[in-house]
Formats: sequence, structure tokens, C-alpha cells
Amino acid sequence: VQLQASGGGSVQAGGSLRLSCAASIRTINTMGWFRQALGKEREFVAAISWNGGSTYYVDSVRGRFTISRDNAKKTMDLQMNSLEPEDTAIYYCARGIKPSYSASAKDYDYWGQGTEVTVSS
Repeated sequence: VQLQASGGGSVQAGGSLRLSCAASIRTINTMGWFRQALGKEREFVAAISWNGGSTYYVDSVRGRFTISRDNAKKTMDLQMNSLEPEDTAIYYCARGIKPSYSASAKDYDYWGQGTEVTVSS
């Protein structure tokens, strides 16, 4: 399985970006987004169940970010609104090992290469 993340860029605080993750094959696993800021550990951002029926967010992005997926197109998106400087990081998409939700990076087996998001104040 190959995952390709795209859509990163530089925006001012309050702006929006939409990240996309394209998979090489169709998957019915849970999918997720993680991010890693400079000098910090990788952290969970959001996850979505195999059919899109359930979504999960870290508290710091809930209400600002929306995760979605289109299994027919083999894509997963992360709409990011009201961006804050604290959202600056490299964002990674990943495929979950378990059918159930997990915020642990250990429960994701395939990772995209990352796309950089920079939010200036």
C-alpha cells in the first residue's frame, strides 16, 4: 500500500487548507492523520472509520478540522479551517491496522511521506 499526501502550504492564521491522501489500493481500514512539529513527537490529529461513519479528533482541532474519505476514489481528506500557528507541522496520513479507532501511531502500518503546513501569525 502506498499513500501520497498533498495539499500543504503556507497560510496566515485564520486561513484554511485542505490536505488529501491518495491510496494505491482501496482500503476499508481506519485511516488517520498525524502531525509532527519541529522538535516534537508525532501526534494524532484525526481518524475516520472504514465507511466514514465515525470520526475522531484531538481536542485541539475539534471544531476546526474535518476528516472525510471517499473509498471509491481511494482518497481521504482533512479540511483545516481557522488555522493557528500551533498547527504548523508536517502532516502524515496513515492506514490503521485495526478496524477500530486508535490514536496511537503504533496501530498504523502504512504512512504517506508527509506534507508541510506552515501557519504564520
